[in-house]
Amino acid sequence: MTDAVRPAPAPDDPLATRLERCYSGVVHDVMRDMGFSHFTLPPEIRPILPEKRLAGPIYTLRGHIEPTADPHETLLAWTGFLSEARPGHVVLSQPNDRTIAHMGELSAETLQLRGIRGYVTDGGCRDVEFLLKLGFPVFCRYFTPRDVVGLWMPDGQDVPIRIGTVTVRPGDYACGDRDGVCIIPGEHVEEVIDKAESAITTENKVRTAILQGTDPREAYLKYGKF
Repeated sequence: MTDAVRPAPAPDDPLATRLERCYSGVVHDVMRDMGFSHFTLPPEIRPILPEKRLAGPIYTLRGHIEPTADPHETLLAWTGFLSEARPGHVVLSQPNDRTIAHMGELSAETLQLRGIRGYVTDGGCRDVEFLLKLGFPVFCRYFTPRDVVGLWMPDGQDVPIRIGTVTVRPGDYACGDRDGVCIIPGEHVEEVIDKAESAITTENKVRTAILQGTDPREAYLKYGKF
């Protein structure tokens, strides 16, 4: 009996590693204070593993319902996406659909083995029990046993997509946890991470002061954060 195949480690990305140590709330506050807007994904998109954080550069997938599609062609197109998704990235999918699953057990295992950090879809997923055991971070809107076969086709990869009010570009960064997902423009990610790390340090000082009996208003006035 052979040993189980181990997932390939995601390519080293110091920014992704640092961002994963942050959390969506502090990233949100930093981006708000920097003047950004429309950077949080819809709150209906939830993690199936809320205890796991997800962070990294984004690889996008876009598609559409095609009810007369040949089942063989849909599977060829889907497995083609699985082959081309870039290791070390978080896949963000805009399926333009609310009826079928856009992630399942075999696909998640394939992506995990190829070093993909996680998968976020403005749609559904299935095989949830298997995904929980696999430990692969997936964010989605709903669960359903219906799959893509003969129904759904990808029509764009590594292209700009729109989820809710958020425009997502390849190379932007995602930061997700049980509170939701923030999208950080790639050209600003290092500045956002620097400010988020600084904000976490300040929050820890405020927390310590509060636990030591400091009045919350005094703590806010002293540290400028609450």
